Amino acid sequence: MTKLLLTSKGFFTEAIKNQFLKLIDGEISQLKATIITTASPQKENNRYAKKAKEDLKGMGFQNIDFIDLEFDNPENLLLKDVIYISGGNPFNLLFHTKKSGAVEIFKKIASQNVVIVGVSAGAILLGPNIKIVHFFTPQMNTLNIKDFAALDLTDKLVFPHYDREDLFKNGSGKSIEDRIEEFEALEKCEVTRIKDDQSISIIK
Repeated sequence: MTKLLLTSKGFFTEAIKNQFLKLIDGEISQLKATIITTASPQKENNRYAKKAKEDLKGMGFQNIDFIDLEFDNPENLLLKDVIYISGGNPFNLLFHTKKSGAVEIFKKIASQNVVIVGVSAGAILLGPNIKIVHFFTPQMNTLNIKDFAALDLTDKLVFPHYDREDLFKNGSGKSIEDRIEEFEALEKCEVTRIKDDQSISIIK
């Protein structure tokens, strides 16, 4: 069974925390959780990664560590019950997920009742591709990635921070919604909009 939680800002509200806890099986204190920090240049010192650890502790998790797919062995993910993919640069996250060999590992653990939380860039990574990131912020593609195919653990192509016009300013004066509609027409797809206080759980 695949259990995913797609969010913009992680455990941002009590409702999102509760939605996450509904996906959990077993005694929380006995479960192993990890936070993937690859998307952020600050790695485990990123304040959002630190907050995620504190949030998980607050829920009763006692075994929490950090994994960076740029440097750590992705096979460590096979030992976890909860995987939290923190946000940052989606291109860097995708690049190192593929380079490390983690793609096949994700596909394996997704069917093993592991709960995978995708936050911002992490939420996009769980979908079919990250083309919408290239459409909105091509300047973030400093690694010059050409293949935008992602993990495809869900067919939902998400746009996190949908209510944050301040994060996606551009010179055209077009709103986030205007540009998403342009992208949908161009790619003949449907984008799932996620505001900062929203989350989507997927069980299949």
